[in-house]
Amino acid sequence: MPALAAGTLAPDFILTGLDGQKFSLQEGLQRGPVIVAFFKVSCPTCQYAFPFLQRLYEAYENKPVTVIGISQNDRKQTASFIREFGITFPILLDDIQSYPVSNAYGLTNVPSIFWIGKDGEIELSTVGWVKADFEAMNRRLAESVQSAEIPLFNPEEDVRDFRAG
Repeated sequence: MPALAAGTLAPDFILTGLDGQKFSLQEGLQRGPVIVAFFKVSCPTCQYAFPFLQRLYEAYENKPVTVIGISQNDRKQTASFIREFGITFPILLDDIQSYPVSNAYGLTNVPSIFWIGKDGEIELSTVGWVKADFEAMNRRLAESVQSAEIPLFNPEEDVRDFRAG
């Protein structure tokens, strides 16, 4: 089963974060759009993509948008990952026995990233690293908060167009 496509209503969920706080998708959507990024700590493409998600988070963290990660690993492994890659946006833990949220979103690979609009509809669904999709998320974030786009990639960086998940 492929990951849920754009145009699909996003399954609601409530998960606990590394900080012990509960996060509800419905409550997050009351604030504005939500970017949900599923990952595994051992995934090289996740390790590649998450620093760019961090840049998006930092650029828009005081705006009415939410960036969250959902780990498919245990608390200890996940905490080590976020320290190693400098991730400061909220990270939630899917149940590693049954992966109920990952399964609800139809995951077959990670990273799987979803832009969920305020109405709860998935507007962008991407698997792996797709540079154009990150650029689209950056545009959507800027539009949603009515500001200029932040530069997501530094001129000296060699950023791949695609990397399979």
